Amino acid sequence: MNHMVKHSAHLDAVFHALSDPTRRAMLGQLAERECTIGELATPFSMSFAGASKHVRVLERAGLLSRKIRGRIHQCRLQAERLAEAQEWMKRYERFWNVKLDALESLLREEDKQKEKKAKE
Repeated sequence: MNHMVKHSAHLDAVFHALSDPTRRAMLGQLAERECTIGELATPFSMSFAGASKHVRVLERAGLLSRKIRGRIHQCRLQAERLAEAQEWMKRYERFWNVKLDALESLLREEDKQKEKKAKE
């Protein structure tokens, strides 16, 4: 598999994982500290099995790692794949900055016109 296809598969998995609000919230918890699957499930009043499904999606996307000690599944954030996704999105930052700069100029011009009319 060539590098570009492999990179695309990683991004697909990351964006799929991030498309779910529960998984995004779980990543938020993991950004604060390591958690067990039970701890990740608690805020959502979901079963261990339900939380475990979300954890598997995050794990396949490379967004978390899991250590199993007996019956305890300890999860830790793996931020490298988030950095890859951010790099991909950064390519479009210039496009949005140009649009936002144009909007800012338009609004400033509108404010000047209003001030001018108010003085008349």
